[in-house]
Amino acid sequence: MPAITNYLTIDVEDYFQVSAFDRVVRPEEWDSYESRVEQNTRKILEILARRHVKATFFIVGWIAERFRTLVQEIDRAGHEIGCHSYLHRRIYTLTPDQFRDDTKKAKDILENIIGKKVAGYRAPSYSITKKSLWALDILEEEGFLYDSSIFPILHDLYGMPNSPRFPYKIKGRSMMEYPISTLLLMGRKIPVSGGGYFRLFPYRFTRWALKRINTMEGKPFIFYLHPWEIDPQQPRIKGAGLKSGFRHYLNLDQTLPRFQKLLTDFRFTPIRP
Repeated sequence: MPAITNYLTIDVEDYFQVSAFDRVVRPEEWDSYESRVEQNTRKILEILARRHVKATFFIVGWIAERFRTLVQEIDRAGHEIGCHSYLHRRIYTLTPDQFRDDTKKAKDILENIIGKKVAGYRAPSYSITKKSLWALDILEEEGFLYDSSIFPILHDLYGMPNSPRFPYKIKGRSMMEYPISTLLLMGRKIPVSGGGYFRLFPYRFTRWALKRINTMEGKPFIFYLHPWEIDPQQPRIKGAGLKSGFRHYLNLDQTLPRFQKLLTDFRFTPIRP
């Protein structure tokens, strides 16, 4: 069968903005931290350019506001620009009004920078769950054509384990959902498509799992990566706790070589080319 083209997504946020650190790093303190998102994102752009690969970049509005040229470079290189909130706060910690304000602010900033509509949204930490499904109504009202926030697994911070594993039209709405990909193995959904799982599992297993999605199920997978994951020299955040530290810092030195192998082993496209 022909090689399947998969979806490559990059969640553009800085190392100090991740949900793992939100107890110890407040948004009003972000400007006091050394920013590394620009250099890390440009490194990813260079790697993608050498391989003629395009991706969807879901960008935090706070980042876009401060690095407008970076957003323009991503857009000019032919990548899709998506919205990743303004302040990277988990949706279920917000009221609907707070979520709408945050989302609209980020979308307006991005559209102003690139001069075109932003079609896709991805929630911080995949925080569209059963208790925040109301967010989908707001996303549709704000003009988004698709969402990519639902992770069909069981996790302490996110997940809707009974949700479909592959892209689908959201019931009762015109929007599409592009869920984060999982491998169905012995009746269980295994997260194998990026982020901390990409750093946790040996690359040989990840490649096998993703190829199985392509060949055994005949479906594309959705892969995600953060620019801070290719940066083992990033400053360490103190006081985050053992679990948060483990999740964030595990195998950072392995991400870049694994990512380069991934781009060789699979074909990719943005969610909306």
